[in-house]
Amino acid sequence: MTIFSDNFKFIKAELTECKVCPRNCGVNRISGELGYCKTNAGFSISSICIHKGEEPAIGGELGVCNIFFSHCNLQCVYCQNNQISCNDQIFKKPLSFEDTLNKIIEILKNGINVIGFVSPSHMASQVKEIITGIRNSGYNPKFVWNSNGYDKVETLKNLEPFIDIYLPDFKYSNTKDSYEFSDANNYPEVALKAIKEMYYQKGSKLNTDENGIAESGLIIRHLVLPGKSAESIKLLETIAEEISTRVTISLMSQYFPTENVKSHKILSKQITKEEYNIVTNTLYELGFINGWIQEHESQNNYRPDFEKDHPFEE
Repeated sequence: MTIFSDNFKFIKAELTECKVCPRNCGVNRISGELGYCKTNAGFSISSICIHKGEEPAIGGELGVCNIFFSHCNLQCVYCQNNQISCNDQIFKKPLSFEDTLNKIIEILKNGINVIGFVSPSHMASQVKEIITGIRNSGYNPKFVWNSNGYDKVETLKNLEPFIDIYLPDFKYSNTKDSYEFSDANNYPEVALKAIKEMYYQKGSKLNTDENGIAESGLIIRHLVLPGKSAESIKLLETIAEEISTRVTISLMSQYFPTENVKSHKILSKQITKEEYNIVTNTLYELGFINGWIQEHESQNNYRPDFEKDHPFEE
């Protein structure tokens, strides 16, 4: 039994044998088969909300309308969004397409003009359906692909007409960490290729409007992990050598150990100020001049609770 009518052309064309992400599961998500992400072809969304915690150029003072998808094509043991990202969890019934559009449009009516898709790598087909629906409803906001970086180049090429701003993570510089922490031993290679494609599409310049809000471009995020400053330095060197030092970098210190890693030999700790400073110093030494760093105390913030209607409110 199929879930969707022929009206959803991207879902119909791409999810009968799903290979939208690097897992290449090949399952028929339309008929209900589940691959690595354990997500069917529906609009599996955990939250549609106003979020003011992104980089200053994403949303500004008003914030961004973020769409948080359920499940993920990575299973990071330390994920701060673990309430919704764990593939073994069962969530409420997916939103209908109409309800999804209505919730987004209600937020756009408040003057917000940026829509972010969070953890979208396994939901690229649904992202294109949503963007098409929003545009057909008479709205033309900027669309942000806020991913973990574990993206497929072919999928990104198909997204070029849809996405204005790429906001990927670049998590790891070695396969040992990527396998142990995120169950993807090919992450460094895949993410580098993906970000190179994003760079090819958008270039190094982050284009902004008169209010400093991004209109198009690429921002690469990297979260410094405890005990891994040397690996972060290698990753920055890779970006400098393989991509550009002119690209915009968001270097984050906000790591905090969740309950899932409270006994982990490495990840149970917070990063120290010294660890973060070593990485930020390298950022400048390599010649990166565009982007943001965080206060070390930022690890006390950015802790969402997806049990709430507004996950980022106290």
